[in-house]
Amino acid sequence: MFRNLVLGLALLPAAAFAHHGWSSYDAAQTITHTATLKAVSWGNPHGSATVRYKGKDWDVVLAPVSRMEARGLTREMLGPKQKVTLVGYPRSDGTAEMRIERVIAGGKTVELR
Repeated sequence: MFRNLVLGLALLPAAAFAHHGWSSYDAAQTITHTATLKAVSWGNPHGSATVRYKGKDWDVVLAPVSRMEARGLTREMLGPKQKVTLVGYPRSDGTAEMRIERVIAGGKTVELR
């Protein structure tokens, strides 16, 4: 039991580092991009996707699944190969990643934050 506790505590900083803080994104630079989603992950701690933007693949950070579903965004609306409009912010450090605030899919606008 002690060994499991030590192992869990050792992995905690890595998990915390891997999760993004919202201060990592530049809210002064709004991205509005309509594209076909290349890949989608419908899971926790939040959904994610990949989209082609400015000539390269970008990671897309969505909201937690429970929030997306509560606001009417379904897995089918964000399935791979679905064309959607994403509105959000790029990472401040230049990493090809955007945090999404709004999704327009299937004629429906869903606020994620």
